[in-house]
Amino acid sequence: MIAEAASEVGLDDLTLRAVADRLGVSITGLYHHIEDKDDLMRLAAEHSSARVPLPVDRGQHWAVWLFEWATASRDAFLADPGLLGQYLEGAISAEVVADKFDTALGVLVGQGFVVRDAQAAFELVSSLVVGSAVRAIQEERAGDAGRAVAAEHHRVLADQGSDQLEHLRRLLADPSPRTPFAAHLTTVLVGVAVGRGEDAAVIRELLAAAGGDR
Repeated sequence: MIAEAASEVGLDDLTLRAVADRLGVSITGLYHHIEDKDDLMRLAAEHSSARVPLPVDRGQHWAVWLFEWATASRDAFLADPGLLGQYLEGAISAEVVADKFDTALGVLVGQGFVVRDAQAAFELVSSLVVGSAVRAIQEERAGDAGRAVAAEHHRVLADQGSDQLEHLRRLLADPSPRTPFAAHLTTVLVGVAVGRGEDAAVIRELLAAAGGDR
């Protein structure tokens, strides 16, 4: 009940008082079940992590399964940035991590990967998920603090000579939108597939149908 209440409060806003109030108990009462706020954060993070469902193995291509997993995981981190912080600090228990990792390995091995190659593919996609979530959260917080990244770049350029930071100037002058996460994810998964001797065009079609063309 404590873990669920803490998860509902959200890791970014988590305090002992907020959880106690949600449960209708005193802070002293909470201390009969948890050690401190760090313990509360860990419980909440594990509860939230466990509630992020792995894609159902419907027999879909391994790249589609990984696409679905990566998209859901990134969405979960963006919805609750505190969960990402706890993940990066290693606060989520080995048992929770191992269960999901084993499931992912099983999907890939079941479609012809040797286990080490399955590990490499999963870790590559995981790195993209975490990196993309970190960047998105950083940019959102910078904007909330009045330091939007693009505006800060323009400010820096204004203080430089016109012949300085040439490539950054060209980037900021380019009106085309930034490449979305789904497109980066597609590039990574197609790369893994090609390394396995699979047809890149076929994989792109599968991922486009899964949402990779967004």
